[in-house]
Amino acid sequence: MRSTFRSGRHLALGAGLLGLLFSTAACNKLGGSGDFAKTKSGIEYKIFKKVGSKYERRDITGDVDPTYKDRVGKFLTAYIDTRTGKDSVLESTRTKFAGAVVPLPLQEVKRKGNPDEAFALMQPGDSAVFRFNADSLFKPQGRPVPPFLKKSGNVVVLHVATRALIDQPAAMAMQQELQQKMMAEQQRQMMAFAGDQLKKDDATLQAYVKAKNLTGLKKTPSGIYYQITAPGAGPVAKQGQTVTMKYTGMLLDGKVFDSSDKHPGPPFSFPLGQGKVIPGWDEAVALLNKGSKATFLIPSTLAYGQQGAGADIPANSPLRFDVELVDVK
Repeated sequence: MRSTFRSGRHLALGAGLLGLLFSTAACNKLGGSGDFAKTKSGIEYKIFKKVGSKYERRDITGDVDPTYKDRVGKFLTAYIDTRTGKDSVLESTRTKFAGAVVPLPLQEVKRKGNPDEAFALMQPGDSAVFRFNADSLFKPQGRPVPPFLKKSGNVVVLHVATRALIDQPAAMAMQQELQQKMMAEQQRQMMAFAGDQLKKDDATLQAYVKAKNLTGLKKTPSGIYYQITAPGAGPVAKQGQTVTMKYTGMLLDGKVFDSSDKHPGPPFSFPLGQGKVIPGWDEAVALLNKGSKATFLIPSTLAYGQQGAGADIPANSPLRFDVELVDVK
């Protein structure tokens, strides 16, 4: 438990397949407008340019946009939506980055048949739909095509709506902003999940308390249930002090996943309130004074959360700990 007690993403913007993903109504409508053209490398495509308030088909002669050489080294801002052959959205840049466009690097096309070649066909303001044979994208990387892609037509479909051409400094600044937006969105999602999960955990813990006929428990604002079963006579543990603990940790079904009795040597010690243990311990141990024995019922959001801890602690598991605060230094 000494190691599992510890509480515990890089923005890849570029022309890689599944790291660039959006949703736009214009591209959805364009997907059904006429037959696909096809490059020699096998990419099926429809490219449209905006004329006034309407989109018109733009044909490419000889699989190459002759103006692309003037855009190499720059970046094309775009929304991108990656879908299966059955139109299921895999990921969306519009969703992932809070409605912002992403910068696509425009580079010399050295390998045909991949998204780099597709993006080289587009100009600022274009909207397009590209269909790739999934084998051509995954096999050169030595990766098998995911079964769900095979079942949905063995194709990957990109819906792309471009906006502007920018240089590298502007792209770097945009990437930093996107990183911040992505982190903010991840934080929002995590907080929303934690709120929902805490409600589920609380219902589970209340049912456990009733089933075990536990009485005299108190509840902290964060959702921890605790009971001091034997008061101590020493000082109350404070943030930053080193506390020494004896403990037994178990799932609510009674399965013990760790105990200080299993570890030879001195009892487990850690600095309180420094994030060296799960958040529920940092909070609950601070309620005790030296010599106290207590029972903690900790919701999963303050324990090991969605990740769990190895094979012993499944994801989203509320936990019980029976503890003794042996020493405070």
